[in-house]
Amino acid sequence: MSANQSTLTITRVLREAKQTLGTMTVKLGSQVIYNCKSLELPWRNNKPKVSCIPPGIYQVVKRNSPKYGDHFHIQDVPGRDYILIHQGNYHTDILGCILPGQAHTDINGDGLRDVTNSKNTLRMLLSLFPESFTLTIA
Repeated sequence: MSANQSTLTITRVLREAKQTLGTMTVKLGSQVIYNCKSLELPWRNNKPKVSCIPPGIYQVVKRNSPKYGDHFHIQDVPGRDYILIHQGNYHTDILGCILPGQAHTDINGDGLRDVTNSKNTLRMLLSLFPESFTLTIA
């Protein structure tokens, strides 16, 4: 990896029964250039569609689909496929993927914190990364 390549780190900070909250940090070399939040499902032994993915280092590529538009595809997740970083606000919007957002706030009043401004946050992330980059989940 070159010194001026963008990288993304997700640090999981709160694990709850229905979801996992984290922070996303974008670095260019060693300089932090953007911070936002993440929302994932809880850890359920990496079971497809009900669990977040294992901590590790992954390659990510940009992708486009009719359902999600422009988004990211996390490559080579053990035992899983089509793990995406896409827009959404609630843990019910994901089947093992990762949602980015500006803040953790209970938008719908169900007692669980959601991610806000996901569409614009994803748009910002898409603008910061090349076609392929490295993601570290801690």
